[in-house]
Formats: sequence, structure tokens, C-alpha cells
Amino acid sequence: MQHDDRKEERAIVLDFLPNGYPFDTRPIHLKDPIAQVIGTKNFTLLELVPKKGISLQPGEEAYIGDGPRDKVHHINGKIGMQKLTQTAKAELVHVVEQLVSEHQERFVAFFNKAQPLSTRMHVLELLPGVGKKHMWEIVEERRGEPFTSFDDMRKRVKLMPDPKKAVVRRILEELEGKQKHNLFVDV
Repeated sequence: MQHDDRKEERAIVLDFLPNGYPFDTRPIHLKDPIAQVIGTKNFTLLELVPKKGISLQPGEEAYIGDGPRDKVHHINGKIGMQKLTQTAKAELVHVVEQLVSEHQERFVAFFNKAQPLSTRMHVLELLPGVGKKHMWEIVEERRGEPFTSFDDMRKRVKLMPDPKKAVVRRILEELEGKQKHNLFVDV
């Protein structure tokens, strides 16, 4: 069985609208409850419809993979940041911070493995607050021994901006469509 790495398996609820969108003018009996969620692996923003009688809470995790789903009836598809409700936008920052913390080893590995983008630009320089000076310090430090955590990076790279915050900011910028190259978000 072919497994698509870009396909999300799990998602975190950003907002739940039990009566669908307020701007949907159809009669209430024709409107589906809607949940706005973010995938835990590729930060894909999705809109989904829960199973009948299921109420979802912001921050709740739901299985959205190919197997039997206990909470989700179907996924309507990807959505852009502009379609997120105010609640979902407010929740987004916290959820992205939480996901980056929970999957720290994945992002530390990014710092350990990132390569030049071109002869003039390194992938690390695409992170907010990481310029040429920090990029060279990161590259030099990881040559001796790979970084083990965000704290390890901060100890070994002088005046390094908080690597976790840099990753979170970059993910949010990618979700907003502000970046030419996506490092973490699958759009």
C-alpha cells in the first residue's frame, strides 16, 4: 500500500461551528456542523464535518487518516487562512507552538540537516531572525556534533534567537501565504 507522506493522519481542532458558518443562508436543517482543523504533520488547514451527534472542542485531536474514524464523517478539503474564524485564528498560534514543542526533534533535525538553497542563500536564513552570522554559527556548531534540542542550540550558538519561536513564526508566515519557499507547511 502506497502511503502519501503529505496526507495528514491526525488534526487538532481550531474551531467548531455546530450550526455551520453564520454566513451560510440555507435553512438550519440543511447546514452541517463544521470544524476547522490543522494537521499535526504538515500543518494543513482543513475543513471537516464531524459524525452525527459528535461535538468537537478547540484543542481536541481527531484521527483523519484513511482508517475508520471515530469523530470525523468527511473532510470538505483544504482551506486558506482567510477562511478561518476569529476563534480558529486565535487558537492557531497556540496549536502551532504546541505542535512544534511536541515534535521538537523533527525541527532540531531540520537545523541539523538544512542545506544551502543557492550559492548566495542558505535555507536556515529563511527563518525569521536567522541571518548570515547565525547561519554560519549553526553550520559550524553542528559539524562537531548535531544539536539535540532547542535549548542545546541556544547554549551553543551565541545570541541565537529562540529557535522554537523562529520555527513557529515561519510556519505562521507560510500558512498566511507570505513565503515563496515552504519549509514546513504543505499547501
